[in-house]
Formats: sequence, structure tokens, C-alpha cells
Amino acid sequence: MPTIVFASPKGGAGKSTASVLLATQLAGRGGPVTLIDADPNRPVSKWAKRPGKPANLTVLDDVTEDTIIETIERAGRTSRFVLVDLEGTASVMVSFAISRADLVIIPSQGSHLDAEQAARAIRLIKKQEEAFRLAIPSAVLFTRTSAAIRTRDLSRIAGEFAAAAAAVFRTQIHERAAYRALFAFGGTLERLDPAQVSNLKPAIDNARAFADETIALLQERTAQRAEVA
Repeated sequence: MPTIVFASPKGGAGKSTASVLLATQLAGRGGPVTLIDADPNRPVSKWAKRPGKPANLTVLDDVTEDTIIETIERAGRTSRFVLVDLEGTASVMVSFAISRADLVIIPSQGSHLDAEQAARAIRLIKKQEEAFRLAIPSAVLFTRTSAAIRTRDLSRIAGEFAAAAAAVFRTQIHERAAYRALFAFGGTLERLDPAQVSNLKPAIDNARAFADETIALLQERTAQRAEVA
């Protein structure tokens, strides 16, 4: 049971969008998935209350810093994947959740402000690794990017992460009307009406590529564990 945690000290970085996209894509591939909404604004829970949530996707939002570890471990006993959408601050709950992660995804827009906060998240993960004496893989996920244009700022920031040996997803979550529609109408990308939402297929392809790369990263971690053992 892999646990995937979405973390960034900055609000509005795209954590909830990325977590819902990944959760629905994983659920669409079969097996139970649990998505824990640990954001005080409860964006994931609001989406889940709309029609169309996959039957094999459970959303939990009754979680505190005292219960987050227990909630993750309990969900892991019945789910194929556990995802955690964290609040946009550095807190005890965030630290506890990261300590249980098989992969931490750090969403970041292509701006220097977001990049600074992503770097803060990476430092927090390093502290958790030292505190718990374990390796916690992480990768930066660029969000709300243009599918057509790669800005100079984004290229520069990606280069800075590479120079610092920070892993970065090849896939980026592009700015898409379909992702906004997902939270407005509920359900999954595949169930949105193409007559109401523009460029739906590219959005679905983008989400699937994100899920594929996430699974590949988890498989790579499993292989590394096997080599160590």
C-alpha cells in the first residue's frame, strides 16, 4: 500500500487539483483508493460531495494532527493507494504525514515565490528523514503551466532544482478548463461533458501521464528497497 502525500507550505500551489486528478486516475485503474483531505478548507471533500465520485474512492476529512498517522495506517490496510492532501502550511500534521509517505509530491507553479516554498518543503522532508532515519522520496510537480509555452522563469527554476539534485516530474499539470470544471461539477474527467468543457481529451491525457509517472516512481522505490534488502 503506497502512501502519496501532497505537500507545500504555500497555499494555491495546486495540491488539491493534483490529488483529485491522481486519485480518480488510480481509482479508474481498479482497486480501492483512499484520499485524505487534511486541508482546513476541505476542497477535496467539497468535490467528493458532488455526483460522480468513483465508488472505489473513499474521501476522509475527519483528521487532526493527533489522528493523521492512525488514519493513514488504517486506510492502508484496506486501500491499494492512500493519498493525503495537506494544508498549505508547515505544521505538526504535515510533518507526521510526511513521515509515513512512500512519495511526497510537491506542487509548485512556475514562479520564484512558489519555487522558494517548494524548496522549504524539500528541507522539511530532509529533516523528517533525519528524525525518523529513513528515506522519503520526493519530487516537484509543476502545476498550472502552459501546454504550449515553456516560460523562461519555469526553465530557470527547473534548472535550479536539477542543480540541487531535487527530483522533478517530467509531466506538468497544465492550466486546463477541465480541471476547474472537475471541482464545479464533480466526478472524473472522463465523465465530464465535452460539449460543456473545452479541450477535454488533452486534459485527460495530461492526467493519465501524471498517474503513469507517479506509478513509475513508486515502482522505482520498490525496486530500490529490494536491492537494499
